[in-house]
Amino acid sequence: MTTIRQRRVGKGTEAAEDQPSEETNVKPDGKILPDPPGGKLWSRLSVTVGGIVAISLGLLTSVYVATLHENDLWFSNIKEVEREISFRTECGLYYSYYKQMIEAASIQQGLHGLVYDNKTESVRTINILERMNVYQEVFLSILYRILPIQQYLEPVYFYIYTLFGLQAVYVIALYVTSWLLSGTWLSGLLAACWYITNRVDTTRVEFTIPLRENWALPFFAVQIAAITYLLRAHLQPAQERLTLMAVFIATFLFSLTWQFNQFMMLIQALALFILDCLDMLPTAKVTWLYIIQISGLLLVCVLQFFNSMILGSLLISFNVSVLIARTIQTNLKKGGLLNRLGKLILHVLLVLCLTLLINKFIKKILNLESDEHIFKFLKAKFGFGATRDFDANLYLCEEAFGLLPLNTFSRLSSTLLFYVYGFVLILLTVAAVIVAFRNLSGSNQVHLKDRMEEYTVTLKPEAAYSLVHTVLFGCLALSTMRMKYLWTSHMCVFASFGLCSAEVWKLLLRCLHLYTSQRTQVIKYSLPIITLLYISFKFWPGIMDELSELREFYDPDTVELMNWIKSNTPNTAVFAGSMQLLAGVKLCTGRTLTNHPHYEDKDLRERTKQIYQIYARRAPGEVHGILRSFGTDYVILEDSICYERRHSRGCRLRDLLDVANGHIMDGLGENEPDLKPSLYPRFCEEIKKNLPSYTMHFTRVFQNKTFHVYKLAKHK
Repeated sequence: MTTIRQRRVGKGTEAAEDQPSEETNVKPDGKILPDPPGGKLWSRLSVTVGGIVAISLGLLTSVYVATLHENDLWFSNIKEVEREISFRTECGLYYSYYKQMIEAASIQQGLHGLVYDNKTESVRTINILERMNVYQEVFLSILYRILPIQQYLEPVYFYIYTLFGLQAVYVIALYVTSWLLSGTWLSGLLAACWYITNRVDTTRVEFTIPLRENWALPFFAVQIAAITYLLRAHLQPAQERLTLMAVFIATFLFSLTWQFNQFMMLIQALALFILDCLDMLPTAKVTWLYIIQISGLLLVCVLQFFNSMILGSLLISFNVSVLIARTIQTNLKKGGLLNRLGKLILHVLLVLCLTLLINKFIKKILNLESDEHIFKFLKAKFGFGATRDFDANLYLCEEAFGLLPLNTFSRLSSTLLFYVYGFVLILLTVAAVIVAFRNLSGSNQVHLKDRMEEYTVTLKPEAAYSLVHTVLFGCLALSTMRMKYLWTSHMCVFASFGLCSAEVWKLLLRCLHLYTSQRTQVIKYSLPIITLLYISFKFWPGIMDELSELREFYDPDTVELMNWIKSNTPNTAVFAGSMQLLAGVKLCTGRTLTNHPHYEDKDLRERTKQIYQIYARRAPGEVHGILRSFGTDYVILEDSICYERRHSRGCRLRDLLDVANGHIMDGLGENEPDLKPSLYPRFCEEIKKNLPSYTMHFTRVFQNKTFHVYKLAKHK
C-alpha cells in the first residue's frame, strides 16, 4: 500500500483601470468617444502592468505546484518504476500511451500501435485514439521526439512540466476573466491569490498529474475568458471575429482533452439558453456560441474516428433543438409579460421534447449504449428508484461522486472567499431577477428608466453569464464532489469581480441611499487591498512551511510486484485484477490487461464485472473459466480489496458483487429479503488455503504483504 512518509536526510494597487467605464466612454447612439488627453497612455500603462502581474502569478503558481510535487514524492530521487507507480489508477493508463509513443521505433509505428491496440484489452483489438482522449499524449510524445531536448530532459519531466505549465495558463485565464468583468486588474490579482490559497479545493494537479481534467480545465478557463470578452458591448467586427476564433480553439482543445466535455458544455449551453430566453444576452452571439460548441465537438468526433458517444451526446441534441425551435418560434421576444411567459413555457417544452427525440433517434441509429451507466448512476443518485446495477453502485459508493462535504465551505470561508462569494451572489441574483422581469414585461416607461439604470449597469451581459454559470456549476459541485474544481475556480473569479466592481458597489450604495462616485472608488480599491493583506498575513507562513516540508514516495510492495512481473513473466502474459492496479501493470511492465479504469465502454464494464468475481462467492472452476475466457495467464489478488475496510457495509466491492449476484452480504446488518446465501465461500479468501479444488486451477507464484499472484492452469 502506498504511503507518503517523512523524508530521511541523506544524499499594490494599480494606478488606474485598464479602460474607462462604458457609461462615460460611449455615446447614447452607440458611437465610441475618443479617449481624454493622456487616457490612452494611462490605459496602456495599466494593461502592461496588469499583464506582467498576470504572467508572473501564472508562472509562480506553476513553480509552486511543481515544488509541492517534488517535495511530496522526492520525484527527482526515486527510481523510474516508483515514478510510474506514483501515477495512480487511470493516470497511469494515460501516461502509458505517452511512454508507448516515446519508446516506439518511429512515430508511424507508435500511432499504428495506438490505432490497432491489443494489449489494453486482451483478446480484443481496440482503437485507443477513438476510445480515449489521449491526443495530448500523442502530441507531447511527437514534440519530445522532434525537439533536441532528449539529452537534457527525461520524458517524464517533459510531461509533468507541461502539465504544471498549463497551470500558469489556467491562472492567467482566471485573472483575465476577473479583470474583464470588473475593469481592474486588482480583481485578477485577488482571484489568482484566492485560487492559490484555496489550492486544496481548486486543483489536485500536483498528485493526479495526467488526469484528463488537468489538461482540460485550463482550456475551459480560456474559453470562459474569451466568452466574457465576446459578450461585451461595442466590439468592432474584427475584434468579434478574433474572439469567436479564440472561443472555438479553446472549446475544441477542451473537448479533445476530456471525455466529460459534453456534460460540462451542456451546462454551459443551458446557461446561455436561460439568459437568451430572458433577453439578457445578444441572440446573435448566443447563436454563434451554440454553433461553436457543435462544430468543436464534431471536429473532435472526426479526430476520434467518429466516436459514437460524441454523436449521441445530449449537447449536440440540445443545441440543434434550440436552433430548430428558434426557427419555428419567430416572435419569441415580443409581447407583454403574460404573453412572453406563455411563449417561453412553450419554447422550453418544445426544446425539451426535440432534444429527447433527436437524442433517442441518434442512439437508436448508432445502437449507442456507452453512456447508459451515467444515466443509471444519475437515476439512482437522485432517488428515482433503488438499483442493484453493479456499475451504478460502483459510482454511488465512491466519495468523489457523493455530495460536496460541508468542511469544504469552512476551508473556503477561512480565506474569506465564500463570504464574499455569497454576498456578491445574493446581490447580483436580486439584480438579475429585476432585470429579467423588466425585460419580459417590456417596460420602457420614462419614469422607470432612471430607477432601473442602476440594475442594468451592474448586470452587463458578461456579468449575467458569469452569474448563471457559477450557479449552475455550483449545483453540479454540490451534487458531485469530483466536479467541485469547475466551481471553486470560477468562485474565485466571481467573488473578486464583485468585490472590485464599481457597478456592484454603486448598486448597493444606491439601495442604501449612500451613493457617491468618490465613495464607490474608495470601496472598490480599499476592500480588495485589505482582503489581499489579510490573505498574505494569514496564509503566507503556512505556504512557506508547506514548501519546506520534505517527504518521499514509499510503496515497497507495489515496487516488488512490478519488478517481479517484469523479471518472471513473458512479455505476452495477460494479467487480471482490479482496474486501478492493472493500469500500473501496463505502465510499469507493458503486459497485456483484461480490464482497465477507462470505463466508457459497455463491453468493458461487463468484462470488469466478470473479472471482479475473484472477490465474490463463486466456485473456483467458474472463476477459472471466466478468467480464461479473457485469455488470462495471471490473476492478482489484493488484500486491501478482499478484506476492505475503507467503505462501510453495502459499499465494499465484495458487497456490490454479492448483491449483483443475488447473495447476502458479509457481516452484521440487514439484507434485502430476496437475497440468498451463496453455495460457495469467498474466492479471494478460500484460494489462500491451497485446497485441491483451487490448486488444480491456480498456482501461487508470488506473494507479499499486499498482493498474491496466481498462475492459471491451461486446461484442454
